[in-house]
Amino acid sequence: MRSKKSGGSSRFAYGGLNRVIHERARVSVLTSLITHSKGLAFSELKEFCALTDGNLNRHLLVLEEAKLVSVSKSFDGARTQTRCKITALGRRRYLEYLTVLEQVVADGAAAARCDSAGSSGHDAANA
Repeated sequence: MRSKKSGGSSRFAYGGLNRVIHERARVSVLTSLITHSKGLAFSELKEFCALTDGNLNRHLLVLEEAKLVSVSKSFDGARTQTRCKITALGRRRYLEYLTVLEQVVADGAAAARCDSAGSSGHDAANA
């Protein structure tokens, strides 16, 4: 039996699942922004992610503090326009996150295939 190492280096620790990103609303925000390289208006992002103003604002603050998104405000007459954009760091971290998430999906799918074939889930980890 392999001993567990600290720091998430165990086979199924998935340390790359960044806690800032790994939340449904924030995954939605980053996915929306990475697919729109010029950024999105707050109202567009709110609609794409099906979030309320307050909820989107809170998640944007978390992502902005982590330097994964930038939020800029400008004025169109008397109205404030808020524009959100993924940063270069945000793009890198999001793609790293997706790589780990793909491994999670592959591991789970392999275990499910082995289990449906009558094998134990433990054997799937060694496949």
